[in-house]
Amino acid sequence: MFKPVAAKNEKEYIESISEPRKSQILRLDKLIKDTLPNLKPTFAYNMLGYGMFHYKTKSGSEGEWPIIALASQKNYISLYICATKDGKYLAEENKEKLGKVSVGKSCIRFKKIEDLNLDEIKRLLKEAEKFPGL
Repeated sequence: MFKPVAAKNEKEYIESISEPRKSQILRLDKLIKDTLPNLKPTFAYNMLGYGMFHYKTKSGSEGEWPIIALASQKNYISLYICATKDGKYLAEENKEKLGKVSVGKSCIRFKKIEDLNLDEIKRLLKEAEKFPGL
């Protein structure tokens, strides 16, 4: 059963996830860290994060947000690729290549890691490192 937990750190967050989802999150965490060793791992907004970028909204509010984020949701896993190239969201522009997934602008949702085209995910991760932001 899914129980949203307001974890204080990465370790608490991962410990709060049940199997088989926990193993999948750990596998994706390793894939992201191996693919993007220069992005500092963070824990932000109750998600695993990798690297940060500064944003400013049209209304003037500002903040920091992870370039890549990984979260266990009630019905799926979410991988956020917060990057744009030529004004287009990388995840949304490449959704047909990502596997059996649902894609929002920067969010890739899937039930299990086997649903993902991991080669395409690695390519997008590398591209996101070059073009962070929304």
